Amino acid sequence: MKAVMKVAPGFGKVELRDIPEPAPAPGQVKIKVQAAGICGTDLHIYKDEFRSVPPVVLGHEVAGEIVELGAGIDGLALGERVTTETYYSTCGLCAYCRAGHSNLCLNRRSIGSAVNGGFTNFVVVPAKNIHRLPDNIDFQAGALTEPLACVCHAVLTHNTVSPGDVTVIAGPGAIGLLTLQVVKAAGATAVVLGTNGDETRMALAAQLGADYVVNVSTDDPETLLKDISLEGLGADVVYECSGAGAAASQLLTLARRGARYVQIGLFGQAVAWDMDQVCYRELTVTGSNASVPSAWTRALQLLERGQVQTKPLITATYDVTAWQDAFDGFERKTAIKTLLYPAG
Repeated sequence: MKAVMKVAPGFGKVELRDIPEPAPAPGQVKIKVQAAGICGTDLHIYKDEFRSVPPVVLGHEVAGEIVELGAGIDGLALGERVTTETYYSTCGLCAYCRAGHSNLCLNRRSIGSAVNGGFTNFVVVPAKNIHRLPDNIDFQAGALTEPLACVCHAVLTHNTVSPGDVTVIAGPGAIGLLTLQVVKAAGATAVVLGTNGDETRMALAAQLGADYVVNVSTDDPETLLKDISLEGLGADVVYECSGAGAAASQLLTLARRGARYVQIGLFGQAVAWDMDQVCYRELTVTGSNASVPSAWTRALQLLERGQVQTKPLITATYDVTAWQDAFDGFERKTAIKTLLYPAG
């Protein structure tokens, strides 16, 4: 079967290769991949900015159907429509695992970076990672459960938002548009920031429920916040979703004193940040690393209830054999979210 693989360390080193079809071991499930999303992490792996263990099949945003069950599995059936969590294994022994923070496991191995992922026809994962897709969610929308779960972890697991909060979301990409919908579902006011070239994405943000959309290349969001925030003091919560250093710096100036700063986007490199402002403004700064199982439950609930839509974010699709075109378009931001179809 054809697979998009990181074949060696270094920039690039990604190829389409033929690999054997996998078989599930006891306790594992084999999924026929129907749709797989390209994530910023995949691009970071391509650029050698995110740790991977080559040779490895990329792709961790997956939806498909169960085609084979390993021994010792109950409660799952062939043909079920599913998505899967990304952790292939965690040690269960380190302090983080014992505290219930498996996403911080010192020995975590994930599909798409350390173990073969979903940019191919079939992927094998532990049965405990499986989540059934709601009947009203198709494979395309379901493939984006993983980034939604990451957002739910950042926004909801850490309790960063409350009803009535004024929030600012920097970056109208896929993560920013998902964050927008999650904070709206939580009862907050959402201001989405973009720049020149983000016109299509900012228009979609408005369609998905943003209360205000601001092009920071031409307009000053601080003026807006003086009008809509409590006593004009600034945002209660700011979410950095773009992975851009300039956005991270600007959010420091838009957060009121005592506000929360939440980092969701990945920069891929060190960026300059005025840490003095964290002190002067007494900001609570929260990072977010991937997701936890409870965030997947929240994500699927939001999808089933229609409070979050992932399908409108999908603006490009490719056969897996055209992965290079898909990656190039993703980097050029010609698409908001791109799916690969391993089966054609």
